[in-house]
Amino acid sequence: MALTKRQKQVYDFIAEFLTRNGYSPSFEEIGQGMKLSSLATVHKHISNLEKKGLLKRDYNRSRSIDVLPPKGALKKSLAAAAAAAAPASTSLPLLGRIAAGRPVETLENPETISLTDITRSKDVYVLEVSGESMIDEHIMSGDYVLVEKAQTARNGEMVVALIDGMETTLKRMYKEDAQVRLQPSNAAMPPIIVPAQNVAIQGRVIGVLRKY
Repeated sequence: MALTKRQKQVYDFIAEFLTRNGYSPSFEEIGQGMKLSSLATVHKHISNLEKKGLLKRDYNRSRSIDVLPPKGALKKSLAAAAAAAAPASTSLPLLGRIAAGRPVETLENPETISLTDITRSKDVYVLEVSGESMIDEHIMSGDYVLVEKAQTARNGEMVVALIDGMETTLKRMYKEDAQVRLQPSNAAMPPIIVPAQNVAIQGRVIGVLRKY
């Protein structure tokens, strides 16, 4: 059976909610997130997706919606619905969150953001900022930074730096002899100073986006 555009949106909302929170949304949360005023409409979409083999529910417990991977024709239907819903533009991968406080490990995220009006480079991706270490440059937690892939940077450039092969952070970079200083833009926070060989540059920040 074919999948409608709205069913695809509901399916994606549930899948993203599960990924983000570790548990399934309630009908009320689906209604609020999808701007559906009627719980009966939510129930109808859930039931249709369940009939099409994309969702599974345990009726003996709350928050029991499980997302099932699409198969065969349903997979093609999902792709077609996504193509119909998407604008004719290039999307950049939203790979995860980047620390603007203490370094944290970035995690992959399946979302994308359309940014063709800002950059046409194919080597640009997006990270969501978490923390307040760059607030003096008006980069706040929840903002998105556009990052151009690069392995080198000039002193003073804002970079995505990988520390010890495990953790990434967003800072301005300064090379100081055998060390690298990763400088926050927050007077209340100290810099991160590490041996140069322990830092790998993963990209340069070229822009900032903010949602209101």
